[in-house]
Amino acid sequence: MRKAEQPVKQEKRKKFGKAANVGRQVNMKERIKNKTEFRPKIEVFDQMASGWYSFRHHSIFRKELESLAKKWRGGSLLNIGCGHGPDFMPFNDSFKLFGLDFSAEMIKMARRYSNKYEFQVNLLVADARFLPFASRSFDYIIAVATYHHLKGRENQMAALAELKRVLKPGGEAFITVWNRGQPRFWFKGDETSVPWKTKGQVVQRFYHLFTFGSLEKMVKKAGLQIIGSAPESRYRFPVKYFSRNICLTLKNKE
Repeated sequence: MRKAEQPVKQEKRKKFGKAANVGRQVNMKERIKNKTEFRPKIEVFDQMASGWYSFRHHSIFRKELESLAKKWRGGSLLNIGCGHGPDFMPFNDSFKLFGLDFSAEMIKMARRYSNKYEFQVNLLVADARFLPFASRSFDYIIAVATYHHLKGRENQMAALAELKRVLKPGGEAFITVWNRGQPRFWFKGDETSVPWKTKGQVVQRFYHLFTFGSLEKMVKKAGLQIIGSAPESRYRFPVKYFSRNICLTLKNKE
């Protein structure tokens, strides 16, 4: 199979240049404002990247993703908020893979990961709220543990609207977020920070805590159909509302 960081870079220039030009146009002042707003969060994940690569080397949603890979069979797949790349693994044989993250250091780790496991993926640094792709570009999309790092309803809805925009009609998506109903967050508000120790210092990761109801309402508002709503597969309690994660499978009916 093909290794090579260089082919990935060449492929990225070839594939993304045109798509970025025909994608949604955003006022430059708005982009600068949003880049400044997200800078503290980006720096946190840049600092975490190398440690996270080792700590979470394999996907905790492997069972769910393998099931989707069998169902979807093949096509173009975008991974929004791909981090260091383990969620690509179930799709690396039959899919044309694309991935983005707002952390440049995470993208470096994702390239390292794809080289290690010898699969081809097109990677770039980008913002989930402003996807640099033409409308209806992808057959399938995954966004694992991405949207709970977005602060504010406006940003969350913008990201979901972008997911819908670049997903082909009839295409499906799989998203996960942390669940506010898990016991450790019972006495927290909708927003919290979770510490992570890296290189001798502690950084704070921002989380917006969704409920099943709040997330389902938002994706419906974004124009997406819910075809599956469940906790993570390893959750064993009969009532889903106390799970650690909310997992939604979505369809773009348009």
